[in-house]
Parts: sequence; C-alpha cells; structure tokens
Amino acid sequence: MQLFKKLAFGSVNLALIALVAWYAYQAFDDYLNNPWTRDGQVRGHVIQIAPRVSGMVTRIAVIDNQFVQRGDLLFEIDREPFEIAIAQAEANLERARISSKAARIEYDRLRDIFKKDPGAVSQKDLNRREANYLESLSQIDVVTETLRGAKLNLGYTQIHAPVDGYVSNVDFQIGTQAVANSPILALVDSNSFWVFGYFRESQIGKFSIGDAARVTLMAYPDSPLQGRVESLGWGIAPSDGNTGFNLLPSIKPVFQWIRLAQRIPVRIKLEHIPEGVELRFGLTASVMVMAKEP
Repeated sequence: MQLFKKLAFGSVNLALIALVAWYAYQAFDDYLNNPWTRDGQVRGHVIQIAPRVSGMVTRIAVIDNQFVQRGDLLFEIDREPFEIAIAQAEANLERARISSKAARIEYDRLRDIFKKDPGAVSQKDLNRREANYLESLSQIDVVTETLRGAKLNLGYTQIHAPVDGYVSNVDFQIGTQAVANSPILALVDSNSFWVFGYFRESQIGKFSIGDAARVTLMAYPDSPLQGRVESLGWGIAPSDGNTGFNLLPSIKPVFQWIRLAQRIPVRIKLEHIPEGVELRFGLTASVMVMAKEP
C-alpha cells in the first residue's frame, strides 16, 4: 500500500514537472520564434485646445485629468466685448439699410425725370446716383458679414471638447487672459490609443503588417492586450551628422566590433482592452509580434 502511494505521488510530481516544462518550452519557443521588444509605449492623439478669440477667462468647467465627452464645456471667455460688437454691427446694418433706401429713392427719382425729359438730368448725374445706390447695396453685404462674424466670435467664447477624452494641464485660473490660437490645455482622445513597439532593425523582416501582437503593460502585467501590426515606420532621425563645433558635422565614435541595431517604430492597433485596464499616454509596454501563429 505504501509503495502504491509513493508511486502515485511520484507520478503526480512527474506530471507537474512535465506540465511546467511544457509551459517553459512554449514560453521559450515564443521568445525564440516571435520578435519581441520591451521598448514599447502607449500613445494616443493629444489635442491642444486653443480658443479662437482672445479674452479673459470667466469660467472653468473642468478640473485636471477629468474625463469629458464630446461637446462638454471646457471653459468660457468673457462674452461682453463680443456682445457689444454684435450690437454695433446690428446698428451699422440698420444704418446701411437706411442709406441704401435713400440712395434708391434718389436714383429712382432722377431716372424717372431722365425718362420724361432727358435734357433735365445729365447722364453723368444719373450714372453717379446709380453707382451710389449699388455701393450702398454692397455696404449692406459688408455689414451683414461683419455681423455674422461678430456672432461667430460670441459663439467662440465657449470652448467645448471636440472628442471624448481626458483633460490635462489645466494650470490656468479665472481671470487668465486667453490668447486666440494659443493652446491653453490638452485633451487626450480616449478613443485613439495605440502602442508603439521599437523593434531592432534585424527583426523587421520577420513579421508583416496584419500579424497578431501581444502587448503587456508594465502597469497591468497580468492583463495582456491583443492587437495587430498596423504599420512600420519608414524612417528615423540620424544620430550623426548634426552640426557641432565650428559648424562641423558631429560624428560619434563607433567600435567596429560593436554595432548597435537601430530601433524602428512599429505601430500596434489594439483590438480589445481587458476590463479594468485603463490606457494612459506614455505607459511602458512590452510587445511581441506573433509571427508564428499558434
């Protein structure tokens, strides 16, 4: 009986050892046959939010690192100067319409006289009155567009999120003077995350666009992400040849028996984000391209 127990216990141990050895072999086979790199990083589109008009910030509707949806208000600029501009444009438009009406009346009067008695009014005067009337019509168009621009500018005093994402770098306060077309905060697009894996140039020929990829984030080592190779970089900046002392090219010394492979960026499109994993711009990642499909 004791011998049977020892044999059974030994069989279980052998099975466990064989199972561990099989998993170890599979892991070794993956790393041996599939290109991989620990030099990876989560990236995403970062939108620099800039107002389209200048003015004093009167309201901030978000806090740093807050999630916002497309269309949510981010901050607001003082509306009063733009409301005044609209009132002035409306007054100018009304004045232009009155002037145009007067020019039309004068032109019609001279034209009627000219038709009844061509000698009573000169052709030159008639042409001048017609030109004044046409000019008044164009002035109405100009002021109308000015009014439209003033209304647009009033709408630009409220800055809304263009995409779903996370607000970053909210380091301004109410009373800050916002400048048109100058970025004031950043918005990380939450639907744009991808991963860049920087592979050695000697590995690039071992896989192709469309190959499956496994991404392991340092922040979530137990929740690997699945993806596909979306594209391979076509160029990197040279490290040598930059201008140095006396405008001469700066060349770094290279030992002939040590040649470091360049790193080529490979873009990985993520297909599924496991529950509980929150992607953040700049997270460190390891990337393995499954050139050898299971």
